[in-house]
Amino acid sequence: EMRKVDRAQDFAQALISARSEAACSFGHDHVLVEKYILNPRHIEVQVFGDSHGNTVHLFERDCSAQRRHQKVIEEAPAPGMTAGVRAAMTDAAVCAAEAAHRGAGRRSWLRRRGNRGVHLRPGLGCGVLHGDEHPFAG
Repeated sequence: EMRKVDRAQDFAQALISARSEAACSFGHDHVLVEKYILNPRHIEVQVFGDSHGNTVHLFERDCSAQRRHQKVIEEAPAPGMTAGVRAAMTDAAVCAAEAAHRGAGRRSWLRRRGNRGVHLRPGLGCGVLHGDEHPFAG
């Protein structure tokens, strides 16, 4: 379960609690600690690479509408995305895909206010093919 710690003095106890929960649930006490970003936009870029070194992106989509940390709606193109930020994110996604794998994948960001992208994670493979994205992406 995700937990937010607002005050530095509460961190040690929250970490002990999270490690205990992880040990009970997963058999080890490893946890992931991340900076909390208030009201982020979750942006994903779909990428495809072939065995000849060609890699392309299919633009970005906003996956911020979530319920219990699961996407409910994906909106493409992402609203409020400037051309410069869009180019930076899609270029970075292609560059990372070229270095990492062939085939289908995605790169995700949490975008803070002011259009500053923070890399979140790579995702290998396509979990779901979205038929309604094809007219947008060509």
